[in-house]
Amino acid sequence: MNVPNLLSISRILAVPVFMVLMLEPTPERALWAGVVFALASITDWFDGYYARKWDQITKIGKLLDPLADKILIASALIMLVNIDPDIVPAWMVIIIIGREIAVTGLRAKAATEGIIIAAEQLGKYKVGAQITVVLSFVLNYRIGQEWVVVLGTAALWVSVVLALISGVQYFTAYWRRLG
Repeated sequence: MNVPNLLSISRILAVPVFMVLMLEPTPERALWAGVVFALASITDWFDGYYARKWDQITKIGKLLDPLADKILIASALIMLVNIDPDIVPAWMVIIIIGREIAVTGLRAKAATEGIIIAAEQLGKYKVGAQITVVLSFVLNYRIGQEWVVVLGTAALWVSVVLALISGVQYFTAYWRRLG
């Protein structure tokens, strides 16, 4: 076990804390949920940075890091649908989570064939948009300003579009490697 892997595990452990805080999102609880989510999101950058800097890239880390990201984002989006499906529609969250499942399955299949499909830059923008979605809608319970909802809604649409485009990129990269 090394620091980057512990950071990934901390991201997974932050999920139940976030979820409990958002079960009844009062302004105070939403603020704390936003802090927990923001700190967990930041660990994604740090675990990658330290894994490369300290040459601590491990097989378990290659599994834990993306898994932690998916669990954190998917859990938060599902909680937001549960709280207010008019603001965060289930169909949009299904597209985002469905893309994650499809791409993860594709990358696993490709790996069994000795094909490595590297992460695309567009996927990093997608994650940034998803973090913006969650933080906007969660912190809106504390801030209560229309511009925060507009920001969250715009970021949600960007997330869906980037999820679809980057998903197509992954499948196209795989088919090119086969051909």
